[in-house]
Amino acid sequence: MEYTTLGSTGMEVSQLCLGAMSFGSEEPWMLGKEESREIIERAIDLGVNFFDTANAYSAGESEEILGDVLSEYDRDEQVVATKVRFPVGEDTPNASGLSRKTIQQELDASLDRLGMDTIDLYQTHRVDPNTPPETTLRALSDAVRAGKVRHVGTSSMFAHQLSDRLRTSEREDLVSYETMQNHYHLAYREEEREMLPLTEKEDMGVIPWGPLGQGFLTRPIDELESTARGDPENFHNPTDEYTRGGGREINERVEELADDYGVTMAQIALAWQYQNEYVTAPIVGTTSVEHLEDAVEAMEIDLSDSDVEYLEAPYEPQPIVGHE
Repeated sequence: MEYTTLGSTGMEVSQLCLGAMSFGSEEPWMLGKEESREIIERAIDLGVNFFDTANAYSAGESEEILGDVLSEYDRDEQVVATKVRFPVGEDTPNASGLSRKTIQQELDASLDRLGMDTIDLYQTHRVDPNTPPETTLRALSDAVRAGKVRHVGTSSMFAHQLSDRLRTSEREDLVSYETMQNHYHLAYREEEREMLPLTEKEDMGVIPWGPLGQGFLTRPIDELESTARGDPENFHNPTDEYTRGGGREINERVEELADDYGVTMAQIALAWQYQNEYVTAPIVGTTSVEHLEDAVEAMEIDLSDSDVEYLEAPYEPQPIVGHE
């Protein structure tokens, strides 16, 4: 396992962050407690010390499962991140958003589910258009002062929105976002225009979600279209979003290089992430130990400059994805 520094937090994290969205029972494809435990424990065996979940994942069940397993290990060695914005279960008044009330009550609930006194990285899960940034940042500052949170981060938004929030923190002497969890992979690189130069300038850690394009970069398109994930009726089907920006040819080139290297397409896509100058640690979610092991092994792949150029060349501008 390789380790790196998470932006200005100073925390040392594994170059792979294990995403916990697949832990729970809310959807048929999610893993129960014992299957989730197997993946978390294998990740720890492989050197993973960075874990990302959210209060809304499987109505809080993801936090419960992750916290239960991690309680059996040395807490000082773990870096645990969770998020707030979307409701846990039914969206009743104040169950969602980034108001002071919502942040306070959801933070306490997350701490309880995780079984922890302090969350290492507490992230705002998208923008809340109904709450002024100052209100959110003041509530987060109070959480840090209370010792419930160590560092704060945020997720997908426009660069001007992040810049406004960073300047607000500076002007009002409030806690500042130190990480960005954004949507970024070989077939979706709009973040390179403004967001990633900004995060680099501000020394923010970058932890992309969906680094495999929700499966788009893991198999040839014709095979993807024959799976449940590729079903046009599936809400999570990524095909239409990523083929419109040169993605079809990118998919073919990932397959070609995977054959050349004798590895999987997913490993080529992750190798590109691991070598990317902007990326701190991609968030990899999985439902199998085998895929987790493949993701770690991808760190050993050394793509040449010409390989990277070949993979990136077909990309074309496309509409923004993932800000909602």
